[in-house]
Amino acid sequence: MAQNEQAPVPLGAKEEQDKKTRNRQGRTRVWEETEQKAKKLKNSEDEGQSRKLPKRKVVLLMAYSGKGYHGMQRNVGASQFRTIEDDLVCALVRSGCIPESHGEDMKKMSFQRCARTDKGVSAAGQVVSLKVWLIDDILEKINSHLPSHIRILGLKRVTGGFNSKNRCDARTYCYMLPTFAFAHKDQDVQDESFRLSAETLRHVNELLACFQGTHNFHNFTSQKGPQEPSARRYILEMHCGEPFVRDGLEFAVITVKGQSFMMHQIRKMVGLVVAIVRGHAPESLLAHSWGPTKVDVPKAPGLGLVLERVHFDKYNQRFGGDGLHEPLDWVAEEAAIAAFKERHIFPSIVDTERHEHSMALWLGTLPAHDFSASALTAATEASKAPSPLEVSEEGEGDTD
Repeated sequence: MAQNEQAPVPLGAKEEQDKKTRNRQGRTRVWEETEQKAKKLKNSEDEGQSRKLPKRKVVLLMAYSGKGYHGMQRNVGASQFRTIEDDLVCALVRSGCIPESHGEDMKKMSFQRCARTDKGVSAAGQVVSLKVWLIDDILEKINSHLPSHIRILGLKRVTGGFNSKNRCDARTYCYMLPTFAFAHKDQDVQDESFRLSAETLRHVNELLACFQGTHNFHNFTSQKGPQEPSARRYILEMHCGEPFVRDGLEFAVITVKGQSFMMHQIRKMVGLVVAIVRGHAPESLLAHSWGPTKVDVPKAPGLGLVLERVHFDKYNQRFGGDGLHEPLDWVAEEAAIAAFKERHIFPSIVDTERHEHSMALWLGTLPAHDFSASALTAATEASKAPSPLEVSEEGEGDTD
């Protein structure tokens, strides 16, 4: 027999080999078909389960410490700048409240927040509106995927077209600062033994009361010019409370309620009052700042700013008592809000101030501002002020 020739396979052995090959192929086909059926069944079950879950418009009451975050609003494509909404959306997806595709495109769940809090700013009563699947134990499941310094404290059903930003009538912020900020400029820039006198507190509140009403706040943000209607904002109230001591350092809280605020507006309002009380700027500069002239207004640190609560008075009047929807007043959540502030927000402000000295460092920059030139220019051009502008109701640029 030639070397490259193969010995013939007996007929019985060949049939046996073909049979084994067919069996292996058959088993493979059966396994593949079974696997495909299992995948299809699982996908159809998942889709069916999702379709069975009611998808409803709700609002979530949020509290968070803003330290370490680049504000509230998510910046898609800028993952290096971590925001509160990054963590929130991740928790919503992982808890099964929204599909993953909605996390990638937040418009799909009609997401809206009441206010875009700025870098480092905290919130005790932020409210966001969105559409979710109403899964069982929804709050517990969302919170289980959030860090302890971000909590969902409440959830309520709202009307289908509800938009938390557009429906918000007013916003209340508080600004917590060490009282040595109100010491005279000739004193030590960081005298921890300083205690706010009743007379100085009265002076502070007289200045803060001047902000009440409608004014042109174009000098209190970098985004607006004096001719823009949206630069006019309405402040309902602004005052400073009694001082208190934390870890040997005295603090006070300034509370301000307004229809809406522009970027950095509150921090600049606080900054100007501090500059006046310390003796860097004349009191007349406050009124001149609402005129058409550019005024150098200092911006206080963001550390102490907290979104305290948001108000839905008109919505509550229309829908709060219709028997279908709850009023958005969060009375039942007050204790949880207070507890969160005491555990996460206030300690963070005190600890950061003690270690980073943000207020003391900022106070050291006040002499660099030319308040006298601003006051002189403002006084010279006061008579050239334009006619009153209409108040914008859009809430454009609501943030701080």
